Amino acid sequence: MFNDTFDKITWSLLALVIAALAALLITNHGTGEGKAAGLGKAAEREMAYRARIELIGSLYGPVEELRKKGSNQEALLKLDELIRTYPGEAHGHIIQGEILREMGALDEAVASFEEGVKLNGDYLDEKSPLSRRVAIQGLVDEGLKSIGGRAAANPGNRSLAASLRKVNYLKSRLAGGCE
Repeated sequence: MFNDTFDKITWSLLALVIAALAALLITNHGTGEGKAAGLGKAAEREMAYRARIELIGSLYGPVEELRKKGSNQEALLKLDELIRTYPGEAHGHIIQGEILREMGALDEAVASFEEGVKLNGDYLDEKSPLSRRVAIQGLVDEGLKSIGGRAAANPGNRSLAASLRKVNYLKSRLAGGCE
């Protein structure tokens, strides 16, 4: 095995490389990079969340401008386009629900809010910058009175029963229930 000088040098270099690799692994393992990597992931999640909020602001800013001008129909058309472009984004449904509620279309507003909350529960979180908890609570209170009363007067009406289920879904989510 160690017959000549070449073999001795080769085996010595191999042992040196293995020792250096072991030392490198030991020094990197003990530095606590596992905690730093976990901190990095938390920071990445926070940065992604903030970037999402910025994106929502830029995407739905024109819709908010139209709302402020009182152009609710135009805002709804723009929202419809955005909802089709970004189907997994809940913010469009929430704004749509707010506009429909302002226009007096309570059943449709409830359906929009329900869809938005199903897509993203942050709209119920009081600490979230996206929170619409107060608006949703008001909608639920109004829906229970209006839709609940109409559903009780017309027990066979399936569309009213479906709207009441949506109101109750929002109510349960406000109470802390999950899907």
